[in-house]
Amino acid sequence: MIRAYNELYLNDAQLLLANAFDYALNTCNLSPDWFARVFASSKPAREFERGNPAFISGKSAEEFVRDILSSVLPGENLPSPVFSQDRSPAYWAGWALAYYQWFSAKSFKSVFSRIPLTDILAMYRVYHEMDVTNFAEDMDRKFDSVTLDTNLKRIREARGLSQNKLADLSGVKKRSIQLYEQKVNDIDKAQAQTLFKLSRILGCEIEDLLENPQTV
Repeated sequence: MIRAYNELYLNDAQLLLANAFDYALNTCNLSPDWFARVFASSKPAREFERGNPAFISGKSAEEFVRDILSSVLPGENLPSPVFSQDRSPAYWAGWALAYYQWFSAKSFKSVFSRIPLTDILAMYRVYHEMDVTNFAEDMDRKFDSVTLDTNLKRIREARGLSQNKLADLSGVKKRSIQLYEQKVNDIDKAQAQTLFKLSRILGCEIEDLLENPQTV
Protein backbone atom coordinates (compact mmCIF):
# COMPACT_ATOMS: atom_id res chain seq x y z
CA MET A 1 0.00 0.00 0.00
CA ILE A 2 1.22 3.50 -0.82
CA ARG A 3 1.74 5.71 2.24
CA ALA A 4 1.37 9.48 2.22
CA TYR A 5 5.10 10.16 2.58
CA ASN A 6 8.40 8.66 3.71
CA GLU A 7 8.09 6.84 7.05
CA LEU A 8 11.26 8.60 8.23
CA TYR A 9 9.12 11.70 8.92
CA LEU A 10 6.23 9.89 10.63
CA ASN A 11 7.43 10.28 14.21
CA ASP A 12 8.02 14.02 13.76
CA ALA A 13 4.60 14.33 12.11
CA GLN A 14 2.85 12.57 14.98
CA LEU A 15 4.58 14.70 17.62
CA LEU A 16 3.81 17.94 15.76
CA LEU A 17 0.11 17.20 15.26
CA ALA A 18 -0.24 15.88 18.81
CA ASN A 19 1.20 19.06 20.30
CA ALA A 20 -0.67 21.27 17.82
CA PHE A 21 -4.06 19.74 18.66
CA ASP A 22 -3.30 19.91 22.37
CA TYR A 23 -2.30 23.57 22.05
CA ALA A 24 -5.28 24.53 19.88
CA LEU A 25 -7.96 22.73 21.90
CA ASN A 26 -6.64 22.96 25.47
CA THR A 27 -4.58 26.16 25.55
CA CYS A 28 -6.41 28.22 22.93
CA ASN A 29 -9.77 26.63 23.85
CA LEU A 30 -10.85 26.34 20.21
CA SER A 31 -13.88 24.26 19.29
CA PRO A 32 -12.63 20.85 18.09
CA ASP A 33 -14.78 20.54 15.00
CA TRP A 34 -14.30 24.20 14.04
CA PHE A 35 -10.54 23.90 14.34
CA ALA A 36 -10.58 20.61 12.41
CA ARG A 37 -12.43 22.26 9.50
CA VAL A 38 -10.07 25.23 9.42
CA PHE A 39 -7.03 22.96 9.67
CA ALA A 40 -8.23 20.59 6.93
CA SER A 41 -8.73 23.49 4.49
CA SER A 42 -5.41 25.17 5.24
CA LYS A 43 -2.11 25.22 3.38
CA PRO A 44 -0.28 23.73 6.41
CA ALA A 45 -2.59 20.69 6.20
CA ARG A 46 -1.83 20.20 2.51
CA GLU A 47 1.90 20.48 3.11
CA PHE A 48 1.63 18.11 6.09
CA GLU A 49 -0.23 15.56 3.95
CA ARG A 50 2.64 15.63 1.44
CA GLY A 51 5.24 15.16 4.16
CA ASN A 52 6.92 18.51 3.60
CA PRO A 53 9.82 18.51 6.10
CA ALA A 54 9.61 22.32 6.45
CA PHE A 55 6.20 21.85 8.07
CA ILE A 56 6.55 18.47 9.73
CA SER A 57 10.00 18.95 11.23
CA GLY A 58 10.59 22.67 10.94
CA LYS A 59 7.82 24.22 13.05
CA SER A 60 6.75 24.28 16.65
CA ALA A 61 3.15 23.46 17.54
CA GLU A 62 2.44 27.14 18.22
CA GLU A 63 3.88 28.20 14.86
CA PHE A 64 1.92 25.48 13.11
CA VAL A 65 -1.37 26.53 14.70
CA ARG A 66 -0.69 30.21 13.96
CA ASP A 67 -0.14 29.31 10.31
CA ILE A 68 -3.40 27.34 10.27
CA LEU A 69 -5.40 30.21 11.78
CA SER A 70 -3.75 33.01 9.79
CA SER A 71 -6.41 32.98 7.07
CA VAL A 72 -9.40 33.13 9.46
CA LEU A 73 -8.00 34.94 12.51
CA PRO A 74 -5.23 37.20 11.14
CA GLY A 75 -3.24 38.90 13.86
CA GLU A 76 -5.01 36.98 16.62
CA ASN A 77 -3.14 37.17 19.93
CA LEU A 78 -2.80 33.49 20.83
CA PRO A 79 -1.71 32.41 24.33
CA SER A 80 1.74 31.06 25.06
CA PRO A 81 2.05 27.27 25.13
CA VAL A 82 1.75 25.58 28.52
CA PHE A 83 3.96 22.56 29.06
CA SER A 84 2.34 19.52 30.62
CA GLN A 85 3.53 15.96 31.06
CA ASP A 86 -0.07 14.74 30.84
CA ARG A 87 -1.15 13.37 27.45
CA SER A 88 -4.64 14.73 26.87
CA PRO A 89 -7.27 13.24 24.51
CA ALA A 90 -6.49 16.13 22.14
CA TYR A 91 -2.79 15.21 22.16
CA TRP A 92 -3.62 11.55 21.49
CA ALA A 93 -6.09 12.47 18.71
CA GLY A 94 -3.46 14.53 16.88
CA TRP A 95 -0.86 11.79 17.31
CA ALA A 96 -3.22 9.05 16.10
CA LEU A 97 -4.60 11.14 13.22
CA ALA A 98 -1.11 11.88 11.93
CA TYR A 99 -0.50 8.14 11.80
CA TYR A 100 -3.85 7.48 10.09
CA GLN A 101 -3.27 10.15 7.45
CA TRP A 102 0.17 8.71 6.71
CA PHE A 103 -1.19 5.15 6.74
CA SER A 104 -4.21 5.81 4.50
CA ALA A 105 -2.92 8.74 2.37
CA LYS A 106 -6.38 10.29 2.79
CA SER A 107 -6.68 14.06 3.08
CA PHE A 108 -7.69 15.50 6.43
CA LYS A 109 -10.60 17.18 4.68
CA SER A 110 -11.98 13.83 3.50
CA VAL A 111 -11.44 12.26 6.94
CA PHE A 112 -13.20 15.04 8.86
CA SER A 113 -16.05 15.16 6.33
CA ARG A 114 -16.96 11.63 7.45
CA ILE A 115 -15.63 11.43 11.00
CA PRO A 116 -15.79 14.64 13.08
CA LEU A 117 -12.90 15.39 15.41
CA THR A 118 -15.28 15.21 18.38
CA ASP A 119 -16.00 11.57 17.46
CA ILE A 120 -12.27 10.85 17.23
CA LEU A 121 -11.67 12.44 20.63
CA ALA A 122 -14.34 10.12 22.03
CA MET A 123 -12.30 7.15 20.75
CA TYR A 124 -9.52 8.05 23.21
CA ARG A 125 -11.04 6.03 26.05
CA VAL A 126 -10.99 2.80 24.02
CA TYR A 127 -7.89 3.19 21.88
CA HIS A 128 -5.30 5.30 23.66
CA GLU A 129 -3.62 2.28 25.28
CA MET A 130 -3.87 0.08 22.17
CA ASP A 131 -1.49 -0.14 19.26
CA VAL A 132 -2.28 2.70 16.85
CA THR A 133 -2.92 0.21 14.05
CA ASN A 134 -6.15 -0.78 15.85
CA PHE A 135 -7.26 2.84 15.69
CA ALA A 136 -6.38 3.01 11.98
CA GLU A 137 -8.38 -0.12 11.20
CA ASP A 138 -11.45 1.24 13.01
CA MET A 139 -11.07 4.59 11.25
CA ASP A 140 -11.10 2.78 7.90
CA ARG A 141 -14.31 0.97 8.89
CA LYS A 142 -15.95 4.22 9.97
CA PHE A 143 -14.74 6.05 6.87
CA ASP A 144 -16.05 3.38 4.50
CA SER A 145 -19.42 3.18 6.26
CA VAL A 146 -20.28 6.81 5.46
CA THR A 147 -21.58 7.61 1.99
CA LEU A 148 -21.32 11.25 0.98
CA ASP A 149 -22.40 13.22 -2.03
CA THR A 150 -19.57 13.84 -4.44
CA ASN A 151 -17.94 17.26 -4.44
CA LEU A 152 -19.34 17.83 -7.92
CA LYS A 153 -22.93 17.27 -6.75
CA ARG A 154 -22.45 19.29 -3.58
CA ILE A 155 -20.99 22.30 -5.42
CA ARG A 156 -23.51 22.05 -8.28
CA GLU A 157 -26.45 22.09 -5.89
CA ALA A 158 -24.92 24.93 -3.87
CA ARG A 159 -24.83 26.96 -7.10
CA GLY A 160 -28.48 26.15 -7.75
CA LEU A 161 -27.78 24.35 -11.02
CA SER A 162 -29.53 21.24 -12.31
CA GLN A 163 -27.56 18.58 -14.13
CA ASN A 164 -29.22 19.72 -17.37
CA LYS A 165 -28.23 23.34 -16.82
CA LEU A 166 -24.64 22.47 -15.89
CA ALA A 167 -24.39 20.32 -19.01
CA ASP A 168 -25.74 23.14 -21.20
CA LEU A 169 -23.40 25.77 -19.73
CA SER A 170 -20.27 23.64 -19.56
CA GLY A 171 -20.56 21.56 -22.68
CA VAL A 172 -20.00 18.40 -20.64
CA LYS A 173 -22.60 15.72 -21.40
CA LYS A 174 -25.33 15.31 -18.80
CA ARG A 175 -24.71 11.54 -18.72
CA SER A 176 -21.06 12.15 -17.84
CA ILE A 177 -22.11 14.45 -14.99
CA GLN A 178 -24.54 11.82 -13.72
CA LEU A 179 -21.89 9.09 -13.79
CA TYR A 180 -19.42 11.28 -11.88
CA GLU A 181 -22.03 12.17 -9.27
CA GLN A 182 -23.08 8.53 -8.86
CA LYS A 183 -19.40 7.53 -8.50
CA VAL A 184 -19.77 5.10 -11.41
CA ASN A 185 -16.97 7.01 -13.12
CA ASP A 186 -14.07 8.39 -11.09
CA ILE A 187 -13.93 12.16 -11.52
CA ASP A 188 -10.31 12.09 -10.34
CA LYS A 189 -9.53 10.37 -13.66
CA ALA A 190 -11.52 12.79 -15.81
CA GLN A 191 -9.78 14.63 -18.63
CA ALA A 192 -8.29 17.99 -17.65
CA GLN A 193 -10.49 19.74 -20.23
CA THR A 194 -13.64 18.26 -18.67
CA LEU A 195 -12.60 19.36 -15.20
CA PHE A 196 -11.73 22.83 -16.47
CA LYS A 197 -15.13 23.24 -18.15
CA LEU A 198 -16.99 22.18 -15.01
CA SER A 199 -14.89 24.27 -12.61
CA ARG A 200 -15.25 27.38 -14.81
CA ILE A 201 -19.06 27.23 -14.71
CA LEU A 202 -19.19 26.24 -11.03
CA GLY A 203 -16.76 28.99 -10.02
CA CYS A 204 -14.41 26.69 -8.13
CA GLU A 205 -10.91 25.27 -8.40
CA ILE A 206 -10.41 22.00 -10.27
CA GLU A 207 -9.07 20.48 -7.04
CA ASP A 208 -12.41 21.23 -5.34
CA LEU A 209 -14.13 18.77 -7.69
CA LEU A 210 -11.75 15.90 -6.98
CA GLU A 211 -12.52 13.28 -4.36
CA ASN A 212 -8.92 12.42 -3.49
CA PRO A 213 -6.78 15.28 -4.78
CA GLN A 214 -3.65 14.15 -2.94
CA THR A 215 -3.48 11.00 -5.08
CA VAL A 216 -3.77 12.79 -8.42
